[in-house]
Amino acid sequence: MSASAGAAGARRRRRDAAGTLRRWGGRLLVLALLAYVLVPVLVACVAAFDTRAVTAFPPRDLTLRWFAQALAYEDFRAGAANGAIVSLAASTLALAIGAAAAYAIDRYRFPGRRFLEALLAAPLIVPHFVLGLGALILVASAGLPRGFALVIAVHVVLVLPFVIRSVHISLRNADRRLEDAAMALGARPWRVLWTVTLPSLAPGLAGGWLFAAVLSFNEFTASLFVTSQRTQTLPVAMYNYVREYADPSMAALSALYILATAALLILADRLIGLGRVLGTEHAEGGHAGG
Repeated sequence: MSASAGAAGARRRRRDAAGTLRRWGGRLLVLALLAYVLVPVLVACVAAFDTRAVTAFPPRDLTLRWFAQALAYEDFRAGAANGAIVSLAASTLALAIGAAAAYAIDRYRFPGRRFLEALLAAPLIVPHFVLGLGALILVASAGLPRGFALVIAVHVVLVLPFVIRSVHISLRNADRRLEDAAMALGARPWRVLWTVTLPSLAPGLAGGWLFAAVLSFNEFTASLFVTSQRTQTLPVAMYNYVREYADPSMAALSALYILATAALLILADRLIGLGRVLGTEHAEGGHAGG
């Protein structure tokens, strides 16, 4: 009896030790991944305050000179304005197309539905430079200029899967019984869509538009192929600058970039709850009905 109890206790201790090892191993892995991602960001942000005219780390003395120079540089300002135009247009178009596609895929069954779903998700697995290069070859063959329309079209394709994902999650979390009740009370389908369905999808629509705008503004690889000097976005302007100069202006602009993006996402999380949009949290009610 005592021997079996001792063996059981030994097995329990081994299980506890293995569980502790897994927990600590997981924590160390997470810390290593965070360090891998954040250390270069922190180094770039700190280097932005260096007084020397060459990017170096650690800084000798501190100055805000490079932030002022980055904000005053004409190509950066023009690139930011172009990026705002492109991201606003691309995210709005992607929202309209993606919301309609997500609604059709979620609510209807039709031939080619799975193919359409896979086609719309293709930009997630196709390298962006392939899309950019393909678009460049296409417009060059057709004799079309590399204007804003081309850049916006390419960005719409790139951000569309994220809008569809966001709206799809909201559709799955929406309570279909509300729509059924509205129709049972005599409301026409378009009225149900405008007064019941769209308001329930508001977090997904807002989150999808926000993600599309942020991704479009940050897009570099495809933009490098389809932009011209007149339409270059901020990431392309930053790339052109770093090819010519090595001062900390790039580090300063990167720090501002990170700060603005983080502030925007934190604000969005407070207002619309990004956990629900991303599907990590579920709204009350669930996907009932239908």
